[in-house]
Amino acid sequence: MDSIFSKIISREISAYIIAENDHFIAFLDVFPIAKGHTLVIPKKQVDYIFDLDDETYTKLWEFAKNISAKVNSAIDCKRVGVAVIGLEVPHAHIHLVPLNSVEDINFSSPKLVLDKSEFVEIHKRIINA
Repeated sequence: MDSIFSKIISREISAYIIAENDHFIAFLDVFPIAKGHTLVIPKKQVDYIFDLDDETYTKLWEFAKNISAKVNSAIDCKRVGVAVIGLEVPHAHIHLVPLNSVEDINFSSPKLVLDKSEFVEIHKRIINA
C-alpha cells in the first residue's frame, strides 16, 4: 500500500519540495514543529529506516546532510536537529528540525499552524540557500 510519502513522490499529493534526485526527495513537513521542519525520504518505500540496504541508507544520510546545510542557511537557528522516529508514516524518513533549544525538537508539542504564504516563503528561502 502506498504511503502518503509515495503519493508526494508520484505527485498525487502536492508538497513544498526542497530538493530531489533519482533516489531521494526532501520537502517541508506540513505539520511542522518548527519553521523549516523538513522531511528527507528515499523514493523507494521501505517502512523501517534500518531495513534500507546499506548503499541507500548511506546515500540518504548524505542527501540529508546537504539539505540540512540549506535549512541551516535559510532559517534563523543555532543548528538543525535530526530525528528518526518512524511510527507516523510507514516510509523511512528523517526529520530535519531547526533548533534554538532542546525543546524545539519535542514531537509531542503542538504543531505549528502555518498559512500557505508562510510555507511558500520558507520554501523559497531554503531552495535559494
